[in-house]
Amino acid sequence: MSTVLVIGAGGVSSVAVHKMAMNADIFSDIHLASRTKSKCDSIAASVKQRTGRDVATYEIDAEEVPAMVNLIRKVRPSLVVNLALPYQDLPIMDACLEACVSYLDTANYEPKDEAKFEYHWQWAYHDRFKEAGLMALLGSGFDPGVTSVFTIWLKKHKLKTIRQLDILDCNGGDHGQAFATNFNPEINIREVTAPARHWENGEWVETPAMQIRTEFDFEGVGKKNAYLMYHEELESLAKFVPELERARFWMTFGDAYITHLTVLQAVGMTSIEPIKYQGRDIIPLQFLAAVLPKPESLGETTKGKTNIGVIATGEALDGSGEKTFYINNICDHEDAYEETGNQAVSYTTGVPAMIGSAMMLTGKWSGDGVFNMEQMDPDPFMEMLNAHGLPWKVEELDGPVEF
Repeated sequence: MSTVLVIGAGGVSSVAVHKMAMNADIFSDIHLASRTKSKCDSIAASVKQRTGRDVATYEIDAEEVPAMVNLIRKVRPSLVVNLALPYQDLPIMDACLEACVSYLDTANYEPKDEAKFEYHWQWAYHDRFKEAGLMALLGSGFDPGVTSVFTIWLKKHKLKTIRQLDILDCNGGDHGQAFATNFNPEINIREVTAPARHWENGEWVETPAMQIRTEFDFEGVGKKNAYLMYHEELESLAKFVPELERARFWMTFGDAYITHLTVLQAVGMTSIEPIKYQGRDIIPLQFLAAVLPKPESLGETTKGKTNIGVIATGEALDGSGEKTFYINNICDHEDAYEETGNQAVSYTTGVPAMIGSAMMLTGKWSGDGVFNMEQMDPDPFMEMLNAHGLPWKVEELDGPVEF
């Protein structure tokens, strides 16, 4: 039984804290902090109503390292779970090092002034965490996170090597809004509008954003247009699965989303460059994020399913030649809302955050330094996915899927 401190109070945090409260044998004491304490209090009230568990709440600016250190020393957690914005990863890691506590997050660091999603800033912390005898686990969400665990599970149980990998992220949910994002609008739009990149023959191939698409028939959702994008797990997979010849990431978007985004981009509302407005510097994308519906407000109206998985082709483990496997999870928005009060996009990230935390707190995953999900034994994590709301299935396909 362990004490955990969660930073951030959005939809993902709400799911993670609810699921932690449902696992009292692992998470004995739960503490929640964010810049806006009222959001923490709202989550705590929901957790109390649904589970009977108490969650202690605090106000904190996660970018203020001394304040973070003081809070960590006050709470004395075994683990800090960072579910705040990716801009805050490094300050929270600094605070964990100073306060001597292990760390977990769901998304890699990115600087505020550039849409750049890379792990090298956090990988540079490896020696410091190792020397301190602490563990930092990066990217314990769904993608990144579960998709990496899916890949390594296939390599452990089905494929000796993986030659080609395609990650497919489909959200078939309908929230009834003209335009809204299912997770933090600022992060979502920065990802979508950034140039696409994929790994091929030992190098990164860059293409314009949202220019390459394919149609795929997703079980539980139907046929959807999926667009080639860059996503951070491609970087870690290329590093830890060195035989990969090609690795790509695809995400589905409806026509209405694309139309709205195209117009917003054309008029400069997706820019992260400061502009002067009434004598003040503002970031257009941050203003846009402020006026869009909050992702945590979409749960009650969202219907439909998500379907996220990986298709891997490589040499079969049993020596029977080249094979292709598809492993995925389907999650229902309404089921997720009924259980935690949040839609499935938050659910599919928050549950893996809880599971990754459980892996560390129970010692099933351990080590000194900074680690990605691909470096861990996938089996106990996969078992917990089945037991805690994200069941998966694997099937052999007739051959490689060409997009």
